[in-house]
Amino acid sequence: MSNDLTHFNAAGEAVMVDVHAKAETHRIARAGGLIRMQPETFELIRDGRAGKGDVIGIARIAAIQATKRTGELIPLCHPLALTRVGAEFSLDPDLPGVHCEVTVETVGRTGVEMEALTGVSVGLLTVYDMCKAVDRGMVIENLRVLEKQGGKTGHWQTD
Repeated sequence: MSNDLTHFNAAGEAVMVDVHAKAETHRIARAGGLIRMQPETFELIRDGRAGKGDVIGIARIAAIQATKRTGELIPLCHPLALTRVGAEFSLDPDLPGVHCEVTVETVGRTGVEMEALTGVSVGLLTVYDMCKAVDRGMVIENLRVLEKQGGKTGHWQTD
């Protein structure tokens, strides 16, 4: 692990990383997370009875939209032209809750980990927003990068 923080210059000031000399490569990142909820809330989502509509369908669109807006939300992220975004949600009655996994791809000079993480975050926040009227105690957790490919550091995957 490197101790060099790339978002600071020699004077310790925050900067956007200069990527002009980096090679363009195919880059992929996969991130995941989950939201825990009461069994009754899970049943509302599973059975399609949530008052605001199709919770998972709307969360999927929100996750995809969020990946495209990451450069506007995270101050030092580069705005990227994404080539593919996939957002998968799975219901888990054992939690009870919902898992979310977002995969983002681009051909560029910088990675897409932040876009994948932002997609998962907003997707799960959308589930919360749509169900908070019946369950304010939902908990979003385990947000993390699962895998990244491309660039000079190559392939990395969580254990």
